Amino acid sequence: MEEERHNMDWVQGSFGGKEFKMKIETKSVHVTPVGDNLFADLGFGPGQSAALKADSQRIISEKLIIKNSLMGELAKWIDENQLKQVEAAQILGVSRPRVSDVVNGKSTKFTIDSLVDMLARTGKNIVLSIR
Repeated sequence: MEEERHNMDWVQGSFGGKEFKMKIETKSVHVTPVGDNLFADLGFGPGQSAALKADSQRIISEKLIIKNSLMGELAKWIDENQLKQVEAAQILGVSRPRVSDVVNGKSTKFTIDSLVDMLARTGKNIVLSIR
């Protein structure tokens, strides 16, 4: 089943020293319905697609555990130092809404690298252990 959605977008810029702004129509078309297993949708066999899905879910879970741990340390540091979000943002080198995302546990908005960078700015030592 094909589903179309039409949107109107504005494009602006300059060309030849003159500013312009024009309205363009964009169209999104969705043709293939999404199944339960992306790997099966991509053509992998049942056994291989199940193994790939399980492996990817394991990796995602492990990354979320790491992110949640890093975010917990940041939130603890903010609390222990009785910082307002705007003060923490200045120290961490991020915007106040980013600090709010940390405090509220919105892990999907962060990479592990960005969280490690923020923790480093707190003066904490970060140790990576691989088992």
